[in-house]
Amino acid sequence: MNKIGIYSFVLIVFVSIFSFTNSTFGEEKDKEKTDDFDIPSHVLTISKENTYPNSTEDQEVVEPSELTQELMEDAEVPIDNPDLIKLLNETSIKPSILAIGYRGMVYIGRWPLNYASSETTINWEYQQINTNELNNIGGENEQKMNYVQQEQKEIKGALTNKIANPDDIKKMMLLKAKEKTKLPLSYQTVIGKGTKKENAYNIPVKKYGYLQAYAPAVNEKGQVTFGEVYFELKGSKKSIVIKNVTKQGIGAWIPIQEHLSFGFQLR
Repeated sequence: MNKIGIYSFVLIVFVSIFSFTNSTFGEEKDKEKTDDFDIPSHVLTISKENTYPNSTEDQEVVEPSELTQELMEDAEVPIDNPDLIKLLNETSIKPSILAIGYRGMVYIGRWPLNYASSETTINWEYQQINTNELNNIGGENEQKMNYVQQEQKEIKGALTNKIANPDDIKKMMLLKAKEKTKLPLSYQTVIGKGTKKENAYNIPVKKYGYLQAYAPAVNEKGQVTFGEVYFELKGSKKSIVIKNVTKQGIGAWIPIQEHLSFGFQLR
């Protein structure tokens, strides 16, 4: 094999190794991102045990009509706001076919157009909601303690700063957080009094046991794009025009329904 052939062979081997390494590293990074939303062993579901019947906060998924889809595809700024899409579906502006040379603009308001998520994390101990205690300092045998909810607790989420159209933005952030985490999220959830879990914690002799329960929540952060939305009419054609576009950072805490995080201590 001549020198050129040897160099070519070495180059091919190097590229193959580099490609394999990058592929493996990419797969590991994807796995790490997925694992960020895996439920830890100390977090348990209470969907069957909860004495308060929480309703799931299922957001209505609004599908754009064929015309709305065409208008959105031609718009310079992406539109994800379900309420705006619903309005566009219901709008029926039909310029006359004979309106040659006609031009006009119809203002339909300033709207939050879309939400782009930049960071999604979970605080498994977002809010402490219960403490069970068992004193075995003077006992002669090991005892067991279980979780029992002492009082009804309501856990509320919220946006972390003021912003226009907060209800629209909360919907978009909830949809995005659900899509990323695949967890049951809601801005409000309740843990009913008397809710129990059978998992037992051992309290040795001469020890005092504490079992603390926490409600977890997702911390969602990103950016909202706002804009003034117009229908532009040109003869028999119409389109969406967006003016005065602005962006604003926003964050939100969104509780995870029917899950509790447990922390056990001995003293």
